[in-house]
Amino acid sequence: MKKPLVIILFVFLSINTFASYLLIPMDAESQKNHLKAYGVTYWTLSKQLKVKWLLNYRGGSFLLPDVAEIQQECQIRGVSFEVISNNEAESILEYVSSPSQNMEAVVLEKAPKIAVYTPKGKLPWDDAVTMVLQYAEIPYETVYDEEVLNDGLLLFDWLHLHHEDFTGQYGKFYGTYRATSWYIQEKKDAEALATKLGYSKVSQDKLDVALKIRDYVVGGGFMFAMCSATDSFDIALSAEGVDICEPMFDGDGSDPSYQNKIDYNKTFAFTDFTLERSPTVYEFSSIDMTRKRVVPRTTDYFTLMEFSAKWDPIPTMLCQNHTALVKGFMGQTTAFTRDEIKSNVLVMGENKSNGEAKYIHGIKGKGFFTFYGGHDPEDYQHRVGDAKTELDLHPTSPGYRLILNNVLFPAARKKKQKT
Repeated sequence: MKKPLVIILFVFLSINTFASYLLIPMDAESQKNHLKAYGVTYWTLSKQLKVKWLLNYRGGSFLLPDVAEIQQECQIRGVSFEVISNNEAESILEYVSSPSQNMEAVVLEKAPKIAVYTPKGKLPWDDAVTMVLQYAEIPYETVYDEEVLNDGLLLFDWLHLHHEDFTGQYGKFYGTYRATSWYIQEKKDAEALATKLGYSKVSQDKLDVALKIRDYVVGGGFMFAMCSATDSFDIALSAEGVDICEPMFDGDGSDPSYQNKIDYNKTFAFTDFTLERSPTVYEFSSIDMTRKRVVPRTTDYFTLMEFSAKWDPIPTMLCQNHTALVKGFMGQTTAFTRDEIKSNVLVMGENKSNGEAKYIHGIKGKGFFTFYGGHDPEDYQHRVGDAKTELDLHPTSPGYRLILNNVLFPAARKKKQKT
């Protein structure tokens, strides 16, 4: 009987035992499918094999053990790779470790267990992260309010949130879509779930979910959020105990002075923002730049920051790409007002001319969070009912690479603090 791959390869658990290696290049010229390259790397980690992530070396390349099964996976998935000798690998690692190079080799040890927060029945292409996870063939599980409230997040290393509304205002779609069948049904479903879970209002349910997610991060979890999940999450935390919902959302009036009761100390990333009071305006607060933007589509790009790979490996990992200039894209929350981001939060991607941050990262307790503005990196202005993005047409997407950097981030070996 054929033994499982993990048993056959148990003597090779350390990457240094291999006589030769596979280099998966991630530069623009050499890699045919950057997105599936992350999937091969994840697959390798899932076999209890270690990988070295060569930060800033040829676009953030991966160094893997030279195993026939891994070569086969690369070929099946259309991922470019190079077989190199032990001496060549040592030469590369020596070059990467040189003090004169802004590079670093980070060991990836364990395939992180991934959860996506999404309601049952949601189509995968409604969410850029589930779409790219499926395309890269990286496994994930879905969770929603019931699982989160029952501490189900403790089973996972990484959590993704997308266009969820944690304020209980149903995405602020009321002005345009309140008479549509899908809006009416989603509102009914949300109310039924809240009632089932013992809440009289959806906003109360969503607040408790947000608090559970906060505790998950504080306890050491990794949270990645896009689109309206970014600002609505922080707004919900800041408005704990304050009614900010109008009657069409929760059946009673809001606190007339709620803006003065917002507690910015409770948020992850944002401060000093002003909430949008009108229920007919498709906007949560001044955090979002969508209605304030003056950037033409043809020149809408954001720049990735450069960090020290040896001293700041975390933001360096999260910014690995084959270009420093990434196409912009919109969403309910397109980007973040630069002046309303807390000083201890790191801006990793920005459009400086427009005063907006696109991609930010921070530490909360023992855990980490990353907020990425916009809905779909390859669909500039996604609207309700638009066709899904076919990632086969965008296998080298820099915007989607940023998502997958975050997926692999929890796999990195944790270094001791230098101080």
